[in-house]
Amino acid sequence: MTDPGERLRSSLAAADQGAPGDFDSPIAMEALRATRVLHAADQDPFPAPSRLRVITIANQKGGVGKTTSAVNLGVALALYGLRTLVIDLDPQGNTSTALGVEHTVGTPSVYDTLVGDSPLSAVTHATTASPLLTCVPATIDLAGAEIELVSVVAREYRLRRAIEAYVHSLPEERRPQYVLIDCPPSLGLLTLNALVAGDEVLIPIQCEYYALEGLGQLLNNIDLVRAHLNPGIAVRTILLTMYDGRTKLADQVAEEVRNHFGDLVLHAVIPRNVRVSEAPGYGQSVLTYDPGSRGSTSYVEAARELAERGAALPPLEPGKAPAGVAPPSYGDLSASTDSSTENR
Repeated sequence: MTDPGERLRSSLAAADQGAPGDFDSPIAMEALRATRVLHAADQDPFPAPSRLRVITIANQKGGVGKTTSAVNLGVALALYGLRTLVIDLDPQGNTSTALGVEHTVGTPSVYDTLVGDSPLSAVTHATTASPLLTCVPATIDLAGAEIELVSVVAREYRLRRAIEAYVHSLPEERRPQYVLIDCPPSLGLLTLNALVAGDEVLIPIQCEYYALEGLGQLLNNIDLVRAHLNPGIAVRTILLTMYDGRTKLADQVAEEVRNHFGDLVLHAVIPRNVRVSEAPGYGQSVLTYDPGSRGSTSYVEAARELAERGAALPPLEPGKAPAGVAPPSYGDLSASTDSSTENR
């Protein structure tokens, strides 16, 4: 009789090669997906980036998946061998909750770095998801940070300088390869700090017609930051979230976003999945809460694609845009928004 473990391993190998395996029932396929995530360390790691990638995850619209994407992309990158730091810049502290990091009042947090003099190393905490994943939590104190930062000299550069100092303080083998910054749903001083600190922007876009409304203001702000504060920043990645394959609406919005943003849009799409919403309640990412769910495997594929793009990036000179990489043209966003309104 064939060993079940051997059958599972052969089915995993067959699935990776696009061939049908021995396990072709829905339950078996979920087991295959779970095994692939749970045993990530035994698989080929994601390719390492050619340089440190500081990715700002921003969208002033709430409820589009910024925090969920920051958490699950961070966990996926770490599970597949990449040193990752997630910075929670939202006073609600949802990223900290999902990663199982304490963020009650008095906990050393990003607030102490932005407003005080604490180095980032003093407020960085380990997570339960992976030894390669660390987190800088946010506490409710951060809610008043924008007011406190008004009178601070070079207030827009506080986070960028903290990240640079932190990276250079570590030996090369311990330096993060990815820094993901989760922004609040606003275009205030906290988000501005994140845009100045980042080298690229990832925008999660919900697969609904309201998705593009207001996005033009974010893109305009990114252009202003690039012109006056951070020449290297630009939108490099669009991630479609909350995709409901049962509706034509989701397909229409996804097609419109892909037509508008082109190659910036990841091929991987994050579906609506109850497991993704349940996981934070247990202080986990969906990858550790239910590794066999479609939400989990979708985030793994999105992280894989993100990592593959990072492996081909040219070196980044301080204060300059990447050589050979021009800021993308976003076109006339208002035209897309208008057409969306007409199609409702």
